[in-house]
Amino acid sequence: MKIGPTDALIVVDLQRDFCAGGALAVKGGDDVVPLINALAPRFVHTVFTRDWHPADHCSFADPPQFRDGSWPAHCVQGTPGAAFHPGLDVPENATIEDTATQSGKEAYSGFDETVLAERLSEWRVTRVFVCGLATDYCVKATALDALREGLDVVLIEDACRGVDIPPGTAAAAVEEMRQAGVDVLLSGDLV
Repeated sequence: MKIGPTDALIVVDLQRDFCAGGALAVKGGDDVVPLINALAPRFVHTVFTRDWHPADHCSFADPPQFRDGSWPAHCVQGTPGAAFHPGLDVPENATIEDTATQSGKEAYSGFDETVLAERLSEWRVTRVFVCGLATDYCVKATALDALREGLDVVLIEDACRGVDIPPGTAAAAVEEMRQAGVDVLLSGDLV
């Protein structure tokens, strides 16, 4: 598949707290960094979403059950865990969209209460390539919302990793996206 000027790359939540040693580490999360670093310069338009929770966010629980509404505190605004992965090369012209910024509202999608849809429209983007963390939550929600916005959507599967609790939820999320109309490719399929 050829990358063109009406395409955008959306990198979802590639932050320290979702990588090795983080508060909500996704197994293999660090492994996607080199792939994304190689992909990003090939796109005219890049968007990096960032979980940006207030300290009293409604999804935080102690002890956490590692499911919707019961996560360990993670990606708290301004903390080291909320920073992008230290090895991630964020292009100078990249757009950063902060998500889940309200204490009482869960938000997984990069489109939820952001200006991402408007920005993509201004850029005349017709297709988005989605990658990042985690496949079964924020990546899935972002990809499905992009479809609802009328965009063609491609999941770069090898540039994603899932929470996968219970095991199989990441694979089920990929299948759900595929059934909804998301094209699922590997980074090597892009030219």
